[in-house]
This record gives sequence, C-alpha cells and structure tokens, in this order.
Amino acid sequence: MPEGTDDPRLSAEGELALARLALDEGDLQHAADHLAGAIAYAPTMPEVHEALAHLAARAESVLDLFPLDQHPFIGTVVARAHLLAAAGRPGDGLELLAAATGHAPGEDWAGVPWVSAPELAAQLDPDQIARALMQVCAGVPDPVPEQAREPLWPYLRLARHAVAAHPRHGLLLGAASALARRVGAITLAVDWASQGARELPSKLSEVWLGYAYRSAGRIDEALAALRRAVAYDPDDLSVYADIAGTLADHGRLDEALTWVDRALARDPTFDCAVHTGHRLRYRRDGDLAHLVALADFARDHPDDSHEHNDLAECCHGQPWLGRVPPATEAVVAALRQLARADEPAGEGRLWLSGLEPPSALRALLTAVPALSLAVERIPAPDPREPRRPVTHRLWRYDGTTPVPAVGAPSDSAVERIRRLAHPAWPHPPAAYDAAVGLATVTLDDLLGLLAYPPPPPATELGRTLAEHDPALWTRSVQVWTCLGLLHHHTDEPWPESTRRRVLLDLVWGVEDWTTEAALFALVTAAWVDPSVRTEVARVAAERLADAVEVAQGRPVSIRRSLAWLVLATPQAEPAAVATARRVLAQRPAGRPVPRQRRFGQLWGRMWRRLTRHG
Repeated sequence: MPEGTDDPRLSAEGELALARLALDEGDLQHAADHLAGAIAYAPTMPEVHEALAHLAARAESVLDLFPLDQHPFIGTVVARAHLLAAAGRPGDGLELLAAATGHAPGEDWAGVPWVSAPELAAQLDPDQIARALMQVCAGVPDPVPEQAREPLWPYLRLARHAVAAHPRHGLLLGAASALARRVGAITLAVDWASQGARELPSKLSEVWLGYAYRSAGRIDEALAALRRAVAYDPDDLSVYADIAGTLADHGRLDEALTWVDRALARDPTFDCAVHTGHRLRYRRDGDLAHLVALADFARDHPDDSHEHNDLAECCHGQPWLGRVPPATEAVVAALRQLARADEPAGEGRLWLSGLEPPSALRALLTAVPALSLAVERIPAPDPREPRRPVTHRLWRYDGTTPVPAVGAPSDSAVERIRRLAHPAWPHPPAAYDAAVGLATVTLDDLLGLLAYPPPPPATELGRTLAEHDPALWTRSVQVWTCLGLLHHHTDEPWPESTRRRVLLDLVWGVEDWTTEAALFALVTAAWVDPSVRTEVARVAAERLADAVEVAQGRPVSIRRSLAWLVLATPQAEPAAVATARRVLAQRPAGRPVPRQRRFGQLWGRMWRRLTRHG
C-alpha cells in the first residue's frame, strides 16, 4: 500500500495529473503506472476510472501495461481487474478484486458499480463467484469488526444477486453464508447455509451451517451440524477441534475434551487438537504444565497448519506469563499521583519508615531531583546488601540513597530499549523471541539500562505510562533488558555463560525490581530450553524462600511478585508452589508510609494523602 500521505484523495489527484500528462505525451506505460498509484489511493474515485478507460482506448493491449509479476503492486492488480471486467471478463476481474481485499481488507476495492450490478451474477459461473467469496472470507476475521465492514458490502450485494440467480447452487450458498456471517448478517447466513446443506449435502455444507448456527447462538443446532460434518469425513480432525472449542465456550469442558481426545487418538500430532487440548486442560485445572507442554509442542512443530493463539489466550493478562505486575511500593503510589498532578513538584524531604527497593527510590528521585530522603530505621537484614555474594553489583548506597554502581548506557542502547520495552507480551517464548533485537547490545550497556532506565518514548504507550504509571515503564525497561541478557553471547554454553552469571547476580543482588526482572528472564529461559528447567526451578524456589524468611523481620515489597514468578516457572518445585500460593493468599502487608516536609510548591491532593507534614 502507498505510504506517507495524510490525504489519499489529494495523493490520487496528484497521480492522476501525472497520468494525464503521460497520456498527452503518448507515454502509456508511465500513464499506467501513475493510474495504478491513483487507484491504490482512491479505488472508487470516478475520475481515476475515466482515465483508465481513456488509457484502454489508446492502448492496443492495455492489460500488458498492468502485468501480474511475482510481487505485483496492489494498484496494478485492482486496475487490471477493472480492465478485465470492461473487456468482458468480469469473473477474472472479480477474482483479482477478491485477492486485493484478502491482502488489504480495509480498502474499498469492490465499491464500484459493476461489482454490485444485479446482472453480473447471472453472467458468471456460480463456482467462480463462490471461489471469489471464499477468497474474501479467507482474508478477513470472523466476525469482522463492525467499523470495518463497509468495504465488504459490495461482496454481500453480489452474494444476494448470485443466490437469486443461482438459488440451488450449494457451494455458492455456503460461501455466501460464510461472508454474511462475517459481516453480521446472521439471519441471512443461517438461511443460506440451511438451503446450501439441503442442496448439497456434504461435510463443507454442514460446517458452514454449524458456524452460522453458532454465530446465531443456536448452539445445540450448531453442534448437531458439526457432528454431521464428522460423519461425512471422520478424518477431518479440524472439525473435532471446532466441536471441542464450541463446547468449551459454553462451559462443557468435559465433553469438549472427549472430542479432543478422539482427534488425538487418530493423530497425536494434529496441531489444532493439541493446542485446543492444552488450552482446555489449563482452563479446567490451572496446571502450568499444560501451557509448558503447549509451548514445547509449538517449538518442535514450527510448520503447523495455521497460526494458533491458544497459548497467548491462556497467558493474557496473567502476572509474568503475559504482563509486568505493577509495583506496590509506597513511593510508587506517590509517584503515580505526582504524575497526575497539575503542577510540577518542588523541593522537599520525604520520610520513610523503611527503605524501599533502589529502583523505586531512583524513579522518584529522578522525577523530583530536589527531593531528599530520610529513613526512620534500617531493619535487619540490611536491604542495602546483596542477599548472596555477587560479582556484578548494580547498586551502592550513599547512606540511605541508592546510587548506580554501573555506568550510564549509550544512546544507541537507549534507542533500542525505547523501541522494544512494553508492559505486556503474548507469552514468555514470544517475549524471548522479541528480545533478540538486544543481542548485540554490550553487557555494560545492558547493566546501564537497568540502573538508568530512559524516559518513555513520545508514543501513545509512552505518554499513557508517563501520565498514569511511570514506574511501570521503568519496570518494563528492566524486564526487556534482562530478556536481552538472555541473548548475550549465546555461543557460550549455558552453565559457564556470562548471561547466566549476570542474571544470577541480579537475582541475588540487592532486593530490587531488577531481582524480579532477572528471575523472569531465567524463567523465560526455562520456557524455551528444557535443559535449564531444573536449575531455574531451584533458583526460583530459593529466591522466594529467602524473601519469605526476610519478610519475618521487615517488609519485602517484591515478595508477592516472586510468588507469581514461581507459579510461572516450568517444573516448579511443589513445595515452592505451595509457598507461593500461601503468599498470594495473604493480604498484602502494610507498606512504609511516606511523609513530606515541603519547601516548595504543593504536590497535589493525592500526594498529601500519602504524606504527613513534618
């Protein structure tokens, strides 16, 4: 599609003007090229079609000016379609328009008079119309969002005319039903599919009828039609998966799994049944092992029949499986309210009853550079010290003020992480794959990004996080940086690798958000590499156990997040899982309460609620 324009019609007029100049000079090929550009910008603009007709009148073989090479420009395809229709070959033209719609369904490629003309359907072979409608359906979602349906109305009008002209053609009726279902014409879809099943009893007709009934909410009739489809072709296991999905969507999980098992009994590697089965079993009992097995299957079978979203559906919105959990520290609550304040914060002093993670404190100090911190006491064990001896220290302390112990990252590293960081991902293996873009970032830069997270980019996501939750952006940067560490020197064997040593140092370093980020990276490594699962499960168990022990003497703000990480760990130790569930069942412990002695401007009502005057 053309890019770089805010006004498609204006761009089309520019292309049209150039086409007319080329026509006046007799340069027909350049005229054709500019008309292809014009029709891509404005496919229904009458002036463009008039110029196309003028070109056809001038050229001996106008179709040769719009060739279909290996990767044709979409404007060339659409222009050729209209020329074919004008030359008495509307069926061939229709197929090209359907191909264009499948490639770019949001454009009104078919919104021209000849496609919607009632007489067209009578002129065409109904098989050809059915193929075109099926091609359109293959390129659009089911259902099509209501706001995106307008470009498909010409095809629905064509379907109406075609059914009227060929009322007993079963394949056409089924294809027309499939289109009607996608654009929300459900009653019409059921009528056409029912008629098609009567005229052409077959597996495909029953599948179309089942889908139509399902869209209409007539579930028992939908299941009956799909079962009839199975009777026609017991070896088409995709229908088994459809039946299972329909049953599961209506709370009949046990029945659904019997159909999955029937399909797997015929072919244990049939991808639709495997994906559906693991998703439904996870829905039934919540056992992470089903999702890990699904990820393993997807890794070992990259050539599945089509793309599946079952793993992403199960991980969506779940802490660490599909998103970064929000921070819970008291200073972060203050930072969120500060981000929403109408006026910038002035200088002041903030008292804390206890020390919070250095990343949290740095986020606040970065937002309010004139702020000074005062901590009432340092409980044992000292939160400024690593939990185990480490080589790579990310933080040091100036009294109670955290200071990065590493250098700032380079501009190129900052630019990369700002393009990549996001608080959500489809599932851990997808996050791992996406982080490969950080593979060439140096170790010093990666460590620098953890301690000096850059401000969010000037994107919609960046502006939203800056306004509502700046801490979530910082946490996202740290998570993706640690995922980038997984790609650092992957030629090194894991047991002796730099990436493993650094991540373990971060896990056992000063208690911090980077602890969570590094442990998530290790958990992600376990998702994509079964050979590291035993070690990662042990590390996750030990890190949670340490947090639970420390929490007996002082607050540990990352403890619940560590519990979620254990529950996201492949082959997690049963005792650690039990501990994680106990932690999450407890009400969150009280947080250190900040109070403020203000020397400058007010920080907003919500800030004052979180502080007390000195």
